[in-house]
Amino acid sequence: MEAVLVIVALIFIAFIALGAYATVKAVGAAKRGVDRTVAQARRTVEDTTLRAKSFQPGAASELAQLRLRLRGSMRATQDALHARVTEDESLKESLGLFTRLSAHGHELDGELKRLESEPDKAQVARLLPELRARTEQIAQSADALRHAARDRASRFASDDLDALRTQIDVEAGALRHWTTEAAPDTSGAGGSGPATAGRKKPDRSAIAPPGVRPVYPWQKKPRPESTT
Repeated sequence: MEAVLVIVALIFIAFIALGAYATVKAVGAAKRGVDRTVAQARRTVEDTTLRAKSFQPGAASELAQLRLRLRGSMRATQDALHARVTEDESLKESLGLFTRLSAHGHELDGELKRLESEPDKAQVARLLPELRARTEQIAQSADALRHAARDRASRFASDDLDALRTQIDVEAGALRHWTTEAAPDTSGAGGSGPATAGRKKPDRSAIAPPGVRPVYPWQKKPRPESTT
């Protein structure tokens, strides 16, 4: 009896631990979702503010344009690499390089943001050429990684399509060459002779019965048969 009670107690404790673990995981997932939503909203507000500033005259406009250029290029490259790295393991090295590049990008973006509130506009004007060059260097490096990843994916898709087309051409050629032995004439009646001896019929037994076929988006739905 005591053993049964111990087993029941252990099962009860295990259920409590499992429930606590599931609760912690659910709370963590919810928190990550909220953090992503807040970060996305913050980025949207910042981008909208920067676009508004980019239309203003003076150094503030150019600072905003540099930040938009930097942030847009880095964000597009990050999304492209993360989307394709699960399909192409060789992009892990590119992702590592982009992580190092991101450190420089974050540092530059912070510097540009601090200069937006710099009261000495002459100092800002003196720094702009160097900041412009750094922005282009980082953005062009990010663009190069993104374009290379896209070209690689496009090339793989083209090679796979070419191989598939070759296989389909071979299969289509094989399907067009059907031959069977001519059936011997045993009836001796009309209709047999040289005119029908060379006539060949496809081997119906070699044709597989129709099975369940996949349905593609471009196919029309079959109309139901009339019951009348």
